[in-house]
Amino acid sequence: MGVHFGISVLFVVCLLGLSANAKDFTITAPPGSDITSLLLKTFNEACQFPTRSSVLIPKGEYKLRQIEMMGPCKAPIRITLQGTVKADGNVNGNDYWVAFRRINGFKLNGGGIFDGEGNAAWRANNCHKMALTQCKKLPISIRFDFVTDAKIRGITSLDSKNFHINVLGARNMTLEEITIIAPEESPNTDGIHVGRSVGVQIINSNIKTGDDCISIGDGTRDLLVERVTCGPGHGISIGSLGLYVKEEDVTGIRVVNSTLINTDNGVRIKTWPSAACSTTASGIHFENIILKNVTNPILIDQEYCPWNRCNKNKPSTIKLVDISFKHIRGTSGNKDAVKLLCSKGFPCKNVQIGDIDIKYTGADGPATFQCSNVSPTLMGTQVPKACSSPVTKLPGQ
Repeated sequence: MGVHFGISVLFVVCLLGLSANAKDFTITAPPGSDITSLLLKTFNEACQFPTRSSVLIPKGEYKLRQIEMMGPCKAPIRITLQGTVKADGNVNGNDYWVAFRRINGFKLNGGGIFDGEGNAAWRANNCHKMALTQCKKLPISIRFDFVTDAKIRGITSLDSKNFHINVLGARNMTLEEITIIAPEESPNTDGIHVGRSVGVQIINSNIKTGDDCISIGDGTRDLLVERVTCGPGHGISIGSLGLYVKEEDVTGIRVVNSTLINTDNGVRIKTWPSAACSTTASGIHFENIILKNVTNPILIDQEYCPWNRCNKNKPSTIKLVDISFKHIRGTSGNKDAVKLLCSKGFPCKNVQIGDIDIKYTGADGPATFQCSNVSPTLMGTQVPKACSSPVTKLPGQ
């Protein structure tokens, strides 16, 4: 009995030791100081600690220059930001301000603020008017690159110079209770961009910005967007897809129980004509969406070509398959309530429309429902009255 009791106690102590031996690190710099070097040093120490560790940035306002916090770490690590970190004004052509990279078992929380100080950069930014190769590179505020088993909760991104949050190569990552704030006129300030990632969830968040609230790039699989309020901004977008070579398929996207207010678009899928690749976007479902004065509430745009940077005469080669828009209701700021503009080269397949109720009260009304190169399956009520145009087929198809 004594031997068995001793083994049991040892087992419990070992389990408890995972927490009991955790190490807490605290940034002790005075408010107003530059904490870049100290934070990097502290993170590296915590990252190399053999059991769980945490880094606390306490309440107060601190300066923070470009910083890269790189794993892999020896054990799970948490950063708790309670204060505000403010970016310096020097952009220097860098593509990020704060980067978390190659960390497994990562948490970021604390209710703090990443202030990107974007106002000066926006005035000098003409990227929304010219070719990408002619743009001066501006930093994304927060990058999560190849981060796995992660939970980002209760942080705010304010006035990013470029994208607020960029998620690349993530696996099993949740972003919850995220607040994103930038003026409606701030250029290219996408709220959360996800690409080449699997199992990302964006939940119970509020995004007010000058570009897409959430943009979903190539290679994204099994993404859930739920209880997100968006506006102002450009809506929730799949794409744009097809601009670059070697893009990967997009599959398993669910946007549910969300609200869009005064946005330029609602829920949309956008692909380039004369695309540089031939990929497939499938299993994309929008359901239980509330609209309040949303321009272009439901949009498939396979002729997406801003600033005439493509050949519109070449149809998009991105295949759209298994798409649904269900239980979407509210008001439109444009008579074009629903536009399904699919590729004449690869018409959309298996598109379902169910229980749509979108009202428009403008002088040029009533609201319209347009289709091209798609024959949607209709279910429930349709306001405005839905189209059901035949699929355009090319010779030999």
